[in-house]
Amino acid sequence: MKRVLGIILGGGAGTRLYPLTKLRAKPAVPLAGKYRLIDIPVSNCINSGIDKIYVLTQFNSASLNRHLSRGYNFSSISDGFVEVLAAYQTPEHPDWFQGTADAVRQYLWLFREWDADEYLILSGDHLYRMDYSDFIQRHRETGADITLSVIPIDERRASSFGLMKIDNNGRVIDFSEKPKGEALKAMQVDTTTLGLSPEDARQKPYIASMGIYVFKRDVLIDLLEKHASQTDFGKEIIPGAADDYNLQAYLFDDYWEDIGTIESFFEANLALTMQPKPSFSFYDEQAPIYTRSRYLPPTKLLDCEVKESIIGEGCILKECNISHSVLGIRTRIESGCKIEDVLAMGADYYEPFAERQNMNDSKQIPIGIGEGSTIRRAIIDKNARIGQKVLILNKDRVEEADRESEGFYIRSGIVVVLKNAVIPDGTVI
Repeated sequence: MKRVLGIILGGGAGTRLYPLTKLRAKPAVPLAGKYRLIDIPVSNCINSGIDKIYVLTQFNSASLNRHLSRGYNFSSISDGFVEVLAAYQTPEHPDWFQGTADAVRQYLWLFREWDADEYLILSGDHLYRMDYSDFIQRHRETGADITLSVIPIDERRASSFGLMKIDNNGRVIDFSEKPKGEALKAMQVDTTTLGLSPEDARQKPYIASMGIYVFKRDVLIDLLEKHASQTDFGKEIIPGAADDYNLQAYLFDDYWEDIGTIESFFEANLALTMQPKPSFSFYDEQAPIYTRSRYLPPTKLLDCEVKESIIGEGCILKECNISHSVLGIRTRIESGCKIEDVLAMGADYYEPFAERQNMNDSKQIPIGIGEGSTIRRAIIDKNARIGQKVLILNKDRVEEADRESEGFYIRSGIVVVLKNAVIPDGTVI
């Protein structure tokens, strides 16, 4: 794996995850109480023996840069690294990244400097655990020019994905973007060719791209230089290469979730609290998910009732009820609060006790959730200040709303309180 270069596509403006991406790049969005989205592909790379990793992004990359530089310092005796490459303008490339392929194209000059045999292209907004060495081994054994990682799916979900068709040797021969009806039926494949059991193959007769690719070095360079007008891997570069290059499929039959929307991101986080065993677990000593070490104190719970929840380090919870929720680092919840189906991202810093006391005396609102508040089905972004006796319930069952001036949005019925927002005492949402 030392001759593989990892390239993680950090995505564009992250409009599907807005307002969580209002002040940060999409890969820097907090996840599971203490991690960030970028930790998933970076950790998968490290656990697979790939230690030369670039992250391409072009929006709000300051916090992403800070997280990676503080969290992934390789030893001085290793040439491994995790480095952010932000979009920039030159006379040759006067525009920002126009798509996934264009982002890689603009940095080909840098990637060429490494003596790599393959380029591993990854997405930055998926939740899964994968050993890329198996994936790359399959690529080498089949003599592929490009290998695509695919998941088997059933007919009910198939029309929501870009599908592929393979021949009896596992070679990709056709593509179809979200087909329906007869066009969908035509994309059925025998997934036993890729290693699925006959029973599972009958239940999942379609394969969808995960947005994970391995390219031979020269093939990627050739495709990007010959097709300079094509800007996207999944829609243009790869489908256009099917006739002239050997495209192979690699089956990944395990948990994988695209968490690129507010709803999928919210549900994936809360699913981590499921019992007895969640679909994805961070408790795997053989393949840990790494992140930045913060050296925070243990969480303190003072007469609280907590059910099916995950609580990050350094939290202070007082006489409250927490159910089916994920609380991020430094979360503070005062007495009499009821928190249910909530993803709270916590805080970037502590307010000193004296300062918080002065705030209470002057009727200001400290960071955290104030006394007597009830919150259900919501995302509370970092450093939010929620006052006393606040009700965040989406009582009118609104599906979509933009209330930025009041400190919140509603997306797919989920209330999203903005980073640094102030929600006054007694507010009802």
